[in-house]
Amino acid sequence: MRVTQRILRRRQRALLPLVLVSGLLGTLLSPVWAQGEQAAHSAALTQLVTIESDLQKADNKTGIVTATGNVRIVYADRGVIATARQAQYFSREGRVVLSGDVDVIQDQGGSIEADRITFLVDDQRLVAEPRPGEQVMSRIPIQPPPLSDSDLDDTEAQ
Repeated sequence: MRVTQRILRRRQRALLPLVLVSGLLGTLLSPVWAQGEQAAHSAALTQLVTIESDLQKADNKTGIVTATGNVRIVYADRGVIATARQAQYFSREGRVVLSGDVDVIQDQGGSIEADRITFLVDDQRLVAEPRPGEQVMSRIPIQPPPLSDSDLDDTEAQ
C-alpha cells in the first residue's frame, strides 16, 4: 500500500505545477473575483493554465520546476495574465516564486507589480517584494455596493 501511495504522490506532483500556478493567479486577485457574477461562474471554470517561456525544466530529485526567460502565464478562465523573468515551483515546500519584473494583470482591472512574488500554497499567503528603493504597486477595482430602495428614496428626496 505504501508503494501505491508513493506512486500516487508522484503523479500528483507532476500535475501540481499547473494547479499551483493557477492557484497563485487565483489568489493574487481573489478579492476582485469574489465580486458579482464571477463567484457563481467559478464552478464552471476549466482551470487551464498556459505557461510560455524560453526554457522550462523540472528536477525530480529536488522537486523544483523552473520556467525562465520571457515567462508568460495565462489563466484564461480567470482573465489573468502574469509575466516575469522566471517562475519556480518548489513542490516539497509548496511554494511558487515569480521573479524579475513581475506583472499580474486581471481583465477586470486589478493588477500587481513587484520584483518578486512568493506564494505559499498551504498557507494561501502571498508576499510581494519590490526592488530596493522601490514599492510594490497593487491596483484593485472596488465596486460600490448596489443601492437599496431606501438609498434611492433618500437620493430622490435631496
